[in-house]
Amino acid sequence: AKCQCKVVPRERTNCGYPGISAAECKKIGCCFNASVPSVPWCYNPKPKKVKKVCPNDPYSRINCGFPGIKPRECTRKGCCFRAHPAGVPWCFYHRVVEE
Repeated sequence: AKCQCKVVPRERTNCGYPGISAAECKKIGCCFNASVPSVPWCYNPKPKKVKKVCPNDPYSRINCGFPGIKPRECTRKGCCFRAHPAGVPWCFYHRVVEE
């Protein structure tokens, strides 16, 4: 992703070796920008932004509680609570997705 390569030059961490080509740099999953002298041109991308979401599919829920757990107890554990449908966990873990 382009936005992951928007790293302030002074905060770039080297990724690659001196004289690496742009193509070789990108091939190993790094960012390449030769516009600023005396900083790494081949550098590590920013970590991906992720967010926690409660999965929509009730059948993909992973149990985070116990039968009869109260909504407040569930959310205090940092989990999702939805009291429906029957036969699936009502207190369940978040999923992490890339933004």
